[in-house]
Amino acid sequence: MNNWQSLQQKLIEFRNDRDWEQFHNPKDLALAISIEASELNELFLWKKPEEADVEKVKEELADIFAYALLLAEKYNLDVDEIVLNKISKNAEKYPVDKSKGTSKKYNELG
Repeated sequence: MNNWQSLQQKLIEFRNDRDWEQFHNPKDLALAISIEASELNELFLWKKPEEADVEKVKEELADIFAYALLLAEKYNLDVDEIVLNKISKNAEKYPVDKSKGTSKKYNELG
């Protein structure tokens, strides 16, 4: 069992002990991720990045990861696999020789 699976299992146990699975449908989990991401963004609003409260950043990131892992579980997705697949796709879209040092989108690379 990898770290993602272990964390996912702990989250499932926590959720099930409280009978919260009834609230954790894919739509609501996706909305929760978005809301927690907004809360993360708020920590940086009108501040320099180094002014953000790191403890609060940790909390919001933890919420985002938790809801993402629960959403992955709903669709029986392997987190390692889907992230590695996305890295491979991005490597094709953003070859080093064309994308290194630039923030251009893949369709703008020459």
